[in-house]
Amino acid sequence: MLNRVILVGRLTKDPELRYTPSGVAVANFTLAVNRTFTNQQGEREADFINCVIWRKPAENVANFLKKGSLAGVDGRIQTRSYDNNQGQRVYVTEVMAESVQFLEPKNANAGGGQQYQSQGGNNFGGPSGDRGYGQQQNQNQKRSNFNDDPFANDGTPIDISDDDLPF
Repeated sequence: MLNRVILVGRLTKDPELRYTPSGVAVANFTLAVNRTFTNQQGEREADFINCVIWRKPAENVANFLKKGSLAGVDGRIQTRSYDNNQGQRVYVTEVMAESVQFLEPKNANAGGGQQYQSQGGNNFGGPSGDRGYGQQQNQNQKRSNFNDDPFANDGTPIDISDDDLPF
């Protein structure tokens, strides 16, 4: 059996961080994912997918993502049900995220600023991550300009036309 979901989309609102009675962090957020086709009016529609992530990654999502942030989610689909106040059974389907990748710099929409890069695995980067973040930040400050590294991300959009893409 296989239950795997990979999504890329933008958050529709700021993540909601809560804690269980035993102190475990859980964050809920909704991802707007564009469909690959247009409707009869030529407009592109989107699906709004509810996602849940637990523990330290939940705190990272709440701290570093906000409404409009571009994120990649890797996880599985899960369904659950509960009885509401009217005694009706309510079914919920959501993505249980195992990892969330932050796909743009923290202040991309604010015109630059500091960016947080993952150092591999599920570190999620960020100033509180201690897997080489400070070391990389110091290396970036020592570099005189981004011309020294042609693959450096200087925070500006990349101008690529559709004709340049191989697909």
